[in-house]
Amino acid sequence: MGTHQDKRLMLEAEIPAFVDDVIATGCDICAIGHDGYVVGDAELSDEEYEIAGPKLARIKERYGDRDHLLREIAIYLCSLGRHHNPGSPPVN
Repeated sequence: MGTHQDKRLMLEAEIPAFVDDVIATGCDICAIGHDGYVVGDAELSDEEYEIAGPKLARIKERYGDRDHLLREIAIYLCSLGRHHNPGSPPVN
């Protein structure tokens, strides 16, 4: 029986590969403010999600828990120009 301590924690050094892997699924990944990020899988068509969904599940399993790196992931995404600041007008 596994415990919470058995859960793999993503390493900060893995952030660039994690972001690249998410982008490769066809999903957008974007920092929200300076403390979090979102994966834009909701914008995919049903057919695209059927392909991306299992890939995202494998990414989640491969990298493990990322909650402790939310700020670091957001900072990395901002450095790539992948960010949205709450309160700013939407980009069309």
